[in-house]
Amino acid sequence: MCDKHAPQAADASQGGSRRRRVWELSQASHCPLVGVALPLPALRKLVERVTGGRLLHDDYDIHVGAVSECALRNPLSEALQKELERRYAADVARFRSARSTEEVGALWVQAVDAGKVPGAFWAALSHARCTPALEQQMCRDIHMVQHQAGACARADIDKVQALAAEHARLVRELARTQGRCQALLQEKSAQAERYEQQLMAARAALIAKDTDIHQLRSELARLQAEVPELETRQRLANRVAQMEEREAALRAQVAALKAARHAPPDAPAPAGDSPADMPAVPTEVPVRLVNRSVLCVGGRSGSVPVYRNVIERVGAQFAHHDGGLEDSAGQLDASLAAADLVICQTGCISHHAYWRVKDHCKRTGKRCIFVDNPSVSSLVRGLQEAAL
Repeated sequence: MCDKHAPQAADASQGGSRRRRVWELSQASHCPLVGVALPLPALRKLVERVTGGRLLHDDYDIHVGAVSECALRNPLSEALQKELERRYAADVARFRSARSTEEVGALWVQAVDAGKVPGAFWAALSHARCTPALEQQMCRDIHMVQHQAGACARADIDKVQALAAEHARLVRELARTQGRCQALLQEKSAQAERYEQQLMAARAALIAKDTDIHQLRSELARLQAEVPELETRQRLANRVAQMEEREAALRAQVAALKAARHAPPDAPAPAGDSPADMPAVPTEVPVRLVNRSVLCVGGRSGSVPVYRNVIERVGAQFAHHDGGLEDSAGQLDASLAAADLVICQTGCISHHAYWRVKDHCKRTGKRCIFVDNPSVSSLVRGLQEAAL
């Protein structure tokens, strides 16, 4: 059957349009065609299907057997023909447009340059315009392509081995890094847990403080409800105490004046800083204070009437501020602005009032006498100093 069809194939290759079959190709092209156009797994599967059994041969034996069967028309060569036609139908359709051997060769060169060899090899070999010379040239090209592919494969193997070594190194480095990250994560987790415990403790303390504040405010509200106008009563009580002290001082002063009126002219005056024991103030010394406003800041509340008496005896106007004990800071500012002379009892005054007095006098240039001892004699010395 092979001899019957061989002359027809030769004539068709010269002038007809019928494509050549596998068994009509030269035997020199069967080996590269089977080796390039059919992958080994596909070739094994095809041979097993034709033979109807599982092959125990290796890939080389299967390849050699398939190449041998391609020389004749038989079930295996026909199966190879159908498989090649099915697998490379697109390439066959592309080569069908070639009308001459030169066009077939040009399409083959383009396929080699593009790296699309298997389908183009089959389409060109089976083309009706493929001559023995072109077939031989294509086999030579396939031979060189296989050499280049082998060299590339060896280079790829070297690259793969190098990449495998690099991958192993990176895996080890990754394991070490993961270990460090795990240790760091455990440390941070423990630290976060400690912070969380501290935060919970702080929140508990804050809640306890808020509870205490709420209870104290509730207790204060209850006490204020039980004693209406408590603050007003306290201020009134303090005022009453001051008025009582002033009244007692005035009574003592009146008693001293009465006693002095009935005493002999040559009787010595008793010593002391009470209103009756107040030392005589030279009228010629504080003449500059006549009709002037003198502010006395601080001092004992019981001595205020005595201070008033001393200041008024020299013709000055007396004003007093307790230095922050009861009177407000705004009242102190108003008193400082209205005074011509300020006498500050530093021993009986709050720090805030002290600095307020000092700052006001420094800014306004107002005369200020600082007295350490809250006694009448110290006040008199301050007035004498202010008169200089």
